[in-house]
Amino acid sequence: QFLFVVTFTTFLLCCVEYDVLFANRPLNHSHAGGAAPDRGKVTLPDAVLPAAQCAQRIRASGWIIFLLVMAAVFWLYRLVKVLCSLLSYWEIRNFYVKALNIPSEGLCNYSWQEVQARLISLQRRQQMCVHKRELTELDIYHRILRFKNYTVAMVNKSLLPVRFRLPLLGPVVFLTQGLKYNLELLLFWGPGSLFQNKWSLRPQCKRAGARRELARRL
Repeated sequence: QFLFVVTFTTFLLCCVEYDVLFANRPLNHSHAGGAAPDRGKVTLPDAVLPAAQCAQRIRASGWIIFLLVMAAVFWLYRLVKVLCSLLSYWEIRNFYVKALNIPSEGLCNYSWQEVQARLISLQRRQQMCVHKRELTELDIYHRILRFKNYTVAMVNKSLLPVRFRLPLLGPVVFLTQGLKYNLELLLFWGPGSLFQNKWSLRPQCKRAGARRELARRL
């Protein structure tokens, strides 16, 4: 979908002669050497430039090349992210099949309570969480929703800049997807985030004496 949008937008910007399309100029660039078409009979192929001329227009525009490079970088980033997600899903599937003994074809027949019970039983046998011998349902929820719980707590304590006071409207909450993405990158999974993985804080973040230094780094 992203590739289609980028390709089609580039085509509309660089490969269509709009003066011909709207009959402002009765010239046919699609057929070199041919007769000029009638103003009243302009079709879409008449307004489409040849491939060589279209490529020349793209090469002549620095902004188009820059935007295409940025789009390619973004697409590669999304591709890497999708591949990482697929690997993560494969690991989850193997965990369900091998550790919890829940086959893929029978997963839809298990309730969440049954999955939790198997996790708690597996913890007793294999000690997956080394810092705690017995897991509870609340521990599992906290592990799954850890990042969301941190975000909610920071919003409730007014540590995140999501509340603003507007004239006549008073206090409002403003949290766009872009701002949310940047906050998550900064706090949770970026190179300088507080977490060293998806479930554990960095050791220096657990020391009370290092809070001011960490705050200055942010």
